[in-house]
Amino acid sequence: MNFYLIEEYVNRMKKDDINIFALKQGIILNDNELDILFTYIKNNYRTILYGNPKEILLEIKDKVTPLTYNKIENLYMKFKDKINIFTKNIRD
Repeated sequence: MNFYLIEEYVNRMKKDDINIFALKQGIILNDNELDILFTYIKNNYRTILYGNPKEILLEIKDKVTPLTYNKIENLYMKFKDKINIFTKNIRD
């Protein structure tokens, strides 16, 4: 059930959703960064949630400013355990 909800949310997600979340986390994205993150999330959310997102993070690193990347990486580390708990419940 949770997987279905995530899939539906991502399918309906808009760039503005990402921008609002980023702003709440203290991240100011320029238009190019917003486009990049939107594309990566839409196309790779399964890997980010259920796989190894390190390759994706490395790809993003070269496409956004160092400050933005550091904030994204810190945000991922902040939520990593919650993501693991959530996805474990889905797999079980």
